[in-house]
Amino acid sequence: MKGYVVCVYKSISNEEKLKEYAVKAKAAVEKYKGKFLIRGGKSINNEGEKSPRTVVIEFPSYVEANFFYNSKEYQEAHSILKGYAIRQHQTVEGA
Repeated sequence: MKGYVVCVYKSISNEEKLKEYAVKAKAAVEKYKGKFLIRGGKSINNEGEKSPRTVVIEFPSYVEANFFYNSKEYQEAHSILKGYAIRQHQTVEGA
């Protein structure tokens, strides 16, 4: 089954750091054969709190999605956002 990384941002306090993170994160996504399904874009808030950004990435498997998250490449990217973004980040197995 496919694996998905779902990231819902609660707040972003530095857009430049987000851009820096995005460059490194994209390289890691590509290395682990991920495909962006959602990367920001227009949204309507139907329930709950409005999120400034949502990202969904599809991977060939749940295992590969976890390899991506725990990889050196992604963790280096992830560290760039420390103190600049609050988000919920999860790996989910597809149906």
